Amino acid sequence: MHRRPERPAFALTATTRGRWSGALGTLVLACALASCAPAEPIETPTPTASATVTPAATPTPTVTVPAFDADGTAEQNLAVFALTVEEVWASADKASGRAYVDALVAVGFAKADMEVTEDYSTVGNPAESIQFSVKWGDQCLVGQVGPATGDPVAAVLPGLDEGTCLVGDTRAIDW
Repeated sequence: MHRRPERPAFALTATTRGRWSGALGTLVLACALASCAPAEPIETPTPTASATVTPAATPTPTVTVPAFDADGTAEQNLAVFALTVEEVWASADKASGRAYVDALVAVGFAKADMEVTEDYSTVGNPAESIQFSVKWGDQCLVGQVGPATGDPVAAVLPGLDEGTCLVGDTRAIDW
């Protein structure tokens, strides 16, 4: 019986020796290229006196603020109405119907053409929403704000048959 000599578990055969030497050679080559190559400084060109860099002009955005137009339509005045409502809504007076009326008068709407609902319910609680309007011919610019409304609402709606804009009780605008 021919017995093979036992090899230690860590001995390399010719086949594994070839694989290891190839892998080791690749590893040595990678290390040599990565860390042994001399680092050359990168030169940056120095600007000359004749090379002037002028930054491009950034256009300034044009903000168009809507303006009241006494000769315009309700639709044409909706933007200024809505902007005014948003400005009051962003103020400390956002729960005051009078603040909306006064702000709309300040931009040009006629107080005589306006209606506004009460700021408080019949039992004295703050209103869930406040409505206000401006009669414009046979149409109405109508706004609504309040906790039940969320964001302010502004719209052009047809006037009511009674010649008013708001349904229900409104308060006197006597200030």
